[in-house]
Amino acid sequence: MKKKQLFWYNIAFIAFASVWGLGNVVNNFTLEGMSVVTSWLLIAILYFIPYTLIVGQLGATFKNDESGVAAWIRELTTPKIAYLAAWTFWVVNITYLAQKPQTILIAFSWLLRGNGDFVNQVASIWVQLICLGIFLFFLWLASRGIVTLKRIGSIAGIGLIIMSLLFIILAFAAFKFSHVTVATQHMAAIKTYLPKWDLNYLTTISMLVFAVGGAEKIAPYVNKTQNAGREFPLGMIALAVLVIFSALSGSIAMGLLFNAKHIPKDLLANGAYYAFAKLDNYYHVGHLFQILYAIANALEQIAALLFSIDAPLKMLLGDHADFHYIPRKLVKRNKHDALINGYLLTGVLVSILIILPALYIGNMNELFDWLLNLNSVVLPMRFLWVFAAFILLNRQFKHYQSDFYFIKRPLLGKLIGGWCFLFTAFACLLGMIPKTSGATWWTQLELNIATPIIFVLLGVILPVIARWQNRQRVMTK
Repeated sequence: MKKKQLFWYNIAFIAFASVWGLGNVVNNFTLEGMSVVTSWLLIAILYFIPYTLIVGQLGATFKNDESGVAAWIRELTTPKIAYLAAWTFWVVNITYLAQKPQTILIAFSWLLRGNGDFVNQVASIWVQLICLGIFLFFLWLASRGIVTLKRIGSIAGIGLIIMSLLFIILAFAAFKFSHVTVATQHMAAIKTYLPKWDLNYLTTISMLVFAVGGAEKIAPYVNKTQNAGREFPLGMIALAVLVIFSALSGSIAMGLLFNAKHIPKDLLANGAYYAFAKLDNYYHVGHLFQILYAIANALEQIAALLFSIDAPLKMLLGDHADFHYIPRKLVKRNKHDALINGYLLTGVLVSILIILPALYIGNMNELFDWLLNLNSVVLPMRFLWVFAAFILLNRQFKHYQSDFYFIKRPLLGKLIGGWCFLFTAFACLLGMIPKTSGATWWTQLELNIATPIIFVLLGVILPVIARWQNRQRVMTK
């Protein structure tokens, strides 16, 4: 792609495709029911809109950096903190990679069997062993330099966006022009949309943050944008409008299709497929919509798995790797130019996270829900660096010029950045509390607490190993 070729609407679409999906609607509807409509409005005003504008200002300030957040932190702080940021962006993907095989398996179950019952009919340990096999196969493919399936992934991603928007249109049309009964009662009553302000509700905030996060991934496109100071922030604003519209209308559409007071137990895993299956029945088209969604989702998940194995590793172990903090052996490359020892480390950690919980959580549906919830706890940890970068930028406000300013007053900028930072941390901490009350509640809580702690400890251990290896190199010279 040539430089200076993108406009605000290109940025908005690319960002929307990478940030949003029907799964975000299904997940949060499952946890909150119709009260999620109010939650979407609150999260948009208090968090998502400031978040996108913060990314807009950071992207416009560092418009010549293609590494995104890693470059921002490296520019604004010390090499040690830059390493910690790069480590965070890599390590949080471990939980993401551990769940991708589950979503791929469920997609193929719906595609080949017409339902998602397979994962619930087989013991979780056997399902997870299959998932491990899927992951190791794609890890092997990635190690041979086959990392993106870029064209297929892009087509599937566009297909998913179309299917997500089509779902909203078809759902509203079905109830507007046919005699289909609305599943959720009292849809016109305001009280239907009011949350119950208790601990259970607060624990769902992490899933909302998880859903709207990720706008910083679009930052590398800043220097490919026409008039970056204007077009890029405008694209971020358009992204916010698209996400808010999709979240609100999608949630109401879910309420039309499913009774918000009696939500199926496996809706987190199979909700999107159930939704399209219902639409297939309403429009008498066989299994058309459900099959199209399963194909697009399977292809997109495969492409995302390959990309997520490789791209975060390059951020940590690529050309900017600092050997004061990273052991040299980790940057070893094979003949396909893949960071082979980094792949091995990824494989070990993901394999543990796939198999170990299955020994304690025997119900596959519970295991899927737990791993999804763990993602909502761990992945937003990387967003903390976006807000940290914004706070640091405002501390050094006079040293950096930007074509776009979300906030021109450094004190106010630090306060807004601090609010978003604390809100994210608050959501992650409360998200550790399991959403279910089953026999494995304590096991899930222990795993939710232990996983981030282990990730942090690993990040501390690597510099110790690097220093020891550096001393050994000096002594042998």
